Amino acid sequence: MKDGERRAEGNDSIVKEFVLLGFSDLPNFQGFLSGVFSIIYIIILTGNSLIIIITMVDPTLQKPMYFFLANFSFLEIGYVSVTLPRILFSIWTGIRTVSLPVCATQLCFFLILGTNESFLLGVMSYDRYVAICNPLHYPLVMNPKKCIQLAAAAWLSAMPVQTGLTWHIFSLRFCHSNQIDHFFCDIPPILKLACGDTFMYELSVYIVAILCAVVPFWLVLASYSKIISTILRLPSAQGRGKAFSTCSSHLLVVVLFYGSASITYFRPKSTYSAGLDKLFSLFYTIFTPMMNPLIYSLRNKEVIMALRTLILK
Repeated sequence: MKDGERRAEGNDSIVKEFVLLGFSDLPNFQGFLSGVFSIIYIIILTGNSLIIIITMVDPTLQKPMYFFLANFSFLEIGYVSVTLPRILFSIWTGIRTVSLPVCATQLCFFLILGTNESFLLGVMSYDRYVAICNPLHYPLVMNPKKCIQLAAAAWLSAMPVQTGLTWHIFSLRFCHSNQIDHFFCDIPPILKLACGDTFMYELSVYIVAILCAVVPFWLVLASYSKIISTILRLPSAQGRGKAFSTCSSHLLVVVLFYGSASITYFRPKSTYSAGLDKLFSLFYTIFTPMMNPLIYSLRNKEVIMALRTLILK
């Protein structure tokens, strides 16, 4: 049996590669899963690409909100491309082994892009806060230079933190089973395979998660508490409906992303369940990126009109 396919025994036998079990426990559904994941990937690429294109070519969408939406759509394409192609490759070829460096690279990019998404959701909530609570100052506050600076901060700030966390996790010795009961290299199933006490590593994961997820989430909550308070004071029902329609799409994406991710990363290692972890991971790695174009386009008249114009052209 190959070294990458065996179960390591004792501390002297160190794992050199992992086996991503993925959905191998469903042998009769491999064809079905291949079709479903292929369709989802095409929907994600097509939907998010269309949003990027229309925000670039349609003059009516040359606004800060749509600038950030285009950034978010581009981020979603990268985010899902870290995991879905590998899932499809494993299903099509049956090759499930992955070396430690490749596994570390996948985890690093996944964490960086996931953190970028968290920060960008916070930036988008700030944009909506300024637009609704301080509309007269909105053009001045959210000027093109400020928008680029906020987007750049959201994109770049995660790199050193998550690169350091990935190096920290993969400095561990893995001497138990080399089988990762997941469809990609994620922190909870990797820590489960580590030798010895991993308390300090779990603590570092919690600290990074607080900085990269909880802080932006509180920014979102603070922004929307002000936004809702302002909307409720609007004199006309039409004005309130328009404001709620503008914000509800973003708020729905926030709930989907933070809800499923927090359950995964704030759950103690002792309560880890492979089945539940896969389910929640599917939500924030695949389901949310697929729903985002639908959520933002179906609930936004300007986006619908821009899509209609693009299709007619």
